[in-house]
Parts: sequence; structure tokens; C-alpha cells
Amino acid sequence: MPKQKTHKGLSKRIKVTATGKVKHRRAGGSHLMSGKGGKRRRRIGSSAIMSGMPAETAKIKVCK
Repeated sequence: MPKQKTHKGLSKRIKVTATGKVKHRRAGGSHLMSGKGGKRRRRIGSSAIMSGMPAETAKIKVCK
């Protein structure tokens, strides 16, 4: 059986860290920043580690 191909759209949006965690960009940072507070804007600008179900993280790692 052939190997599964990397999902190129997903691979551009996430990175897998050395410890195996999934790192991604936060949503809501592309426009309409004037209506958001400074604390919120700073938080949006930083990357985040994917939380939630380990099954979803594992599924993403397979596609990556």
C-alpha cells in the first residue's frame, strides 16, 4: 500500500514541535484590529499550542 501524501494546506498552517505538540496561529488576526483591545491583539499575534482532544492532534500529525 502506498504512503499517505502530506496535506500541503495543513502543512503550511501548522508545525509539530520537537516534543510532538501541534503549534498553530491564532484566529482573528487578519483584519478589523481597531475594534480589538491591545491585550487581545497581542495574544492573537502569538502562536499557540493546540489543546483539546489528543485524537484530533494525532489525526493532524498523520496528515502532516
